[in-house]
Amino acid sequence: MKKKPLQRRNFRPKSLQKQVERLTLLGELGRILNSTLDQKEVRRRAIEAVTRLMEAEVGSLLLVDEERNQLYFEVALGDEEEEIKKITLKMGEGIAGWVAQSGEPLIVNAPDQDPRFFNGVDGKTEFKTRNLICVPVKVKERVIGVLEAINKEGKKPFDQEDLSLFSSLGDWVAIALDNARVYQELEEVFFQTSESLADAIEKRDPYTGGHTQRVTSYSLAIAKHLSLTPQEKKLLRIASVLHDVGKIGIDDSILRKPEPLSRDEYEAIKRHAAMGAQIVEHVRKLWGVIPGVKYHHEQMDGGGYPEGLRGADIPLLAKIVAVADAYDAMTTDRPYRLRMDEKVVIDDLKRHRGTKFDRKVVGALLKAYRKGDLKSEVRTRLQA
Repeated sequence: MKKKPLQRRNFRPKSLQKQVERLTLLGELGRILNSTLDQKEVRRRAIEAVTRLMEAEVGSLLLVDEERNQLYFEVALGDEEEEIKKITLKMGEGIAGWVAQSGEPLIVNAPDQDPRFFNGVDGKTEFKTRNLICVPVKVKERVIGVLEAINKEGKKPFDQEDLSLFSSLGDWVAIALDNARVYQELEEVFFQTSESLADAIEKRDPYTGGHTQRVTSYSLAIAKHLSLTPQEKKLLRIASVLHDVGKIGIDDSILRKPEPLSRDEYEAIKRHAAMGAQIVEHVRKLWGVIPGVKYHHEQMDGGGYPEGLRGADIPLLAKIVAVADAYDAMTTDRPYRLRMDEKVVIDDLKRHRGTKFDRKVVGALLKAYRKGDLKSEVRTRLQA
């Protein structure tokens, strides 16, 4: 009887297959980390990556406070996160402090026997640390924080393979955090430049000092009570700062006139909305705020300018700036009238819901008013 030839099987050792899976996961986590430039989101994703890659119960990210020479918990996954975030470590204190100070990664599979182990977290949270692995997060050889993975699942010890992968993850986290930091700094410079431009324009009109700051503060207070995305809130902030940038093209005799404007003068000042949009459109990064700048004087019934838009045709950013702008105009002194009482202003806004102003936006302002957000926003803004 003729024997059948043996069929060749694709065979991969279990340990090798596991390594490939973990390396694939590391690459996936690296892409996830670097798919956002929001610092808070990067930090949260970093800890989620820690627990997945290390197959650990909990993870934490501690950042270095160079002024105080200590570490603080920025993010900690687990039921006791808020309690843990109250704890700080001196540089060199605990495993995390040692790693931050030395810049070297470390595995501790018997923490009770390691004199460097700090049991303050366990004592405060009634959590039992069986083992942990800790790696530094470095930017250009400077340690900015450390990552910790605690209690490997299945009561297994951490090993050198874990350390190698975790160190690579630490590098990914460092890159993501640094990219997010640089982006935020550039964004803040951009905001400050916009505010400086608005302030310079505002100085031409002595009667509206602080108007831009207040409108921005009111707009952000309103946004707290609307379902805006983080990106929409950023656009709103810039749009409210630049909403009157078009006044740079309005003659001083009109801007500074202490009496009510004539019809021709009013027609001239109405042009500031469209002129503001024309100025802003020259900066590509500002295209997203053009609707808020151009249409913040439109009204729900079509009685506004520059295009007489109605209802749903008016962009949300413009609706928010419109309400914030009106609230500030009525609650501050003007050359031709004194400020109105806040309660009278609120009644006026209520009366014009659905005609001049969007109902939802006015509703959000009313919530902000009842909670005291309008005053606190202005106070916070002026102190910044």
